[in-house]
Amino acid sequence: MGLPMGATDDTTALAEEPKNPLLVALGERVRNLRAQRGLTRKAVAVAADVSERHLANLEYGTGNASILVLQQVAGALHCPLAELVGDFTTRSPEWLLIRELLEHRSEPELRRARQALHELLSGGGNDTARHGRIALVGLRGAGKSTLGPLLAHALDVPFIELSREIETLAGCSVREIHDLYGTTAYRRYERRALEETIQIHSEVVIATPGGIVSDPATFNELLAHCTTVWLRAAPEEHMGRVVAQGDMRPMAASKEAMDDLKRILDGRAAFYSKADITIDTSGQTPEQSLAALHAGVRKAATRAT
Repeated sequence: MGLPMGATDDTTALAEEPKNPLLVALGERVRNLRAQRGLTRKAVAVAADVSERHLANLEYGTGNASILVLQQVAGALHCPLAELVGDFTTRSPEWLLIRELLEHRSEPELRRARQALHELLSGGGNDTARHGRIALVGLRGAGKSTLGPLLAHALDVPFIELSREIETLAGCSVREIHDLYGTTAYRRYERRALEETIQIHSEVVIATPGGIVSDPATFNELLAHCTTVWLRAAPEEHMGRVVAQGDMRPMAASKEAMDDLKRILDGRAAFYSKADITIDTSGQTPEQSLAALHAGVRKAATRAT
């Protein structure tokens, strides 16, 4: 029996409706996951507690599903939400199998896996000069610019302030790089400056920018080719040292500056903690911190040999 004049069936309506590429890709992933698991649309709809019509719209790329609905559908398909919406670990079966191997592993196990993967994919063998390059990481105010030159003098090796190398490459200040070209360009200069420093120097002390841990590729490069030292301090000391240097911007920019600093430190601490050595400079004089830093570096070099 035909449709009344002017009426359209659901399929025609779906075909005529403009489709968002993101929703189309999402719908395709839902269909593929359902097919992989051998489930009917009705079975998934029941398990997810959503209407079959809603699920059909989602699969055809016309349903603007909420995050809660997507979470329910992911549960019904027995997959993480990330797999449903799509990320780089869903590109191929190999990615999925690798992710499954790493899931639920402890931090020490993941660290060993990362190091083994780096050794495998970088052509085998560790960088024999790694123990001769000392990279200081941590937030501004931790003591990198103060202790770095002192440690370099004690070790009789060059000292490199990576921010200055970035500015030399870019031909302008760090602030101008961000203002004129954006964060992506800055990260590119940062990576290039680190790579050139590593290529040129087999023995060196490097003071790195506080946000170097924000780019996993650059931080991996640092961990692989340098003995890393996290100079940590209490948030109050970070702030006090920055202000003591004459920079009042952290205090002037926001009344919640201390809360912002604490959030940044909390967000980066997990990455900073991947360093080979941790030195707490809180309540320490530069001489005391230098002694602890020098001892830690000597100990790490002894282990390396």
